[in-house]
Amino acid sequence: MKKVLFTIFFITSISLSSFAAESDFPDDIDSEFKSTQSVVFDPLSGYNRVMTSFNDSFYTNVASPVARGYAYVVPEVARTGINNFFTNLMFPIRFANNILQFKFENASKELGRFVVNTIWGLGGFMDQATNTLGMKIYREDFGQTLGHWGIGDGVHVVLPLLGPSNLRDIVGLSADIALSPTSQLAHNTIPYKIPQNDLQELGIDILYKTNEYSFHPDFYEKIKADAIDLYPYLRDMYNQKREKEIQE
Repeated sequence: MKKVLFTIFFITSISLSSFAAESDFPDDIDSEFKSTQSVVFDPLSGYNRVMTSFNDSFYTNVASPVARGYAYVVPEVARTGINNFFTNLMFPIRFANNILQFKFENASKELGRFVVNTIWGLGGFMDQATNTLGMKIYREDFGQTLGHWGIGDGVHVVLPLLGPSNLRDIVGLSADIALSPTSQLAHNTIPYKIPQNDLQELGIDILYKTNEYSFHPDFYEKIKADAIDLYPYLRDMYNQKREKEIQE
């Protein structure tokens, strides 16, 4: 059970597909993601609704208040530096998945971003690649890689804390976890791994996710404000978001 809890917190922290990052969505959400009226194959809808209710309670009563408190205590300039550091740190995931999708030019630009921000950006705390050189970030994960090569999304699954996902993206998480510097998996063989035990991994992941969420602590309330039925609303939004990311 302990390992499961740590894994959940890690999955939440690499949040490729959660709704915590407002930058992934436009301000006018309804204009970008329309609720589908088609029949959706959803054999796990009973479980998914229960887990959606649990996650709703967690985000409303825990995650959002903690993020607001964190934002009040920690100055924005410090939070921006921490966010830049973690974005730079996750370079192996983006680089490898761009390679696996044969997006070699994007992979080379990701490598350039990493070198610039690590050296010129003081270890990644400053995003000189974007702010000074105007270099774009190419976000790719293994779930997108599988989708790029024609693997279907499979059954929709709502994960604890993370929220909407599917079988393809859950499988993709295993590869991303292996590559992530914030996971202790294979820390004895991969030199860039930071945590050496469960407690270190948990602490890093909580800092990562809380800091990221602190920039938009009211975002969850915004995306659910117009939902008549929260579960299918989030499900359809997630599916459309992932489809768009795979096509890009």
